[in-house]
Amino acid sequence: MEEIDLNDGTADRFLLDAQGLSLVVFHSRTCGNCKLAREQLPGMDLPVDRICWVDAGDNGGLVERYEVFHLPAMFVVRNGAFHGPVQARLQDWDIRQQISLALDGYPGILP
Repeated sequence: MEEIDLNDGTADRFLLDAQGLSLVVFHSRTCGNCKLAREQLPGMDLPVDRICWVDAGDNGGLVERYEVFHLPAMFVVRNGAFHGPVQARLQDWDIRQQISLALDGYPGILP
């Protein structure tokens, strides 16, 4: 699974152009749960083409637009369309289920 770091300047263009399914994960270097997510998510059997990491401490514009209130925060983007948040525990079965539910809804534009 591909991993990429995005920031305020690169996220929109990358997500609009990326084909397939992207899991956008907001994290912080000082957050214990975020460190655990950064270690475990890449090894999980998730139905995504890539994980896009966004450091919330350095990218306030994205944090504000995505309305991130807790970390780690995950969102689904497919083929440039925003499918919403993934509110799940850090367990692969739960994340897979929440991704599926997000994809069942009508897509919107990126925040």
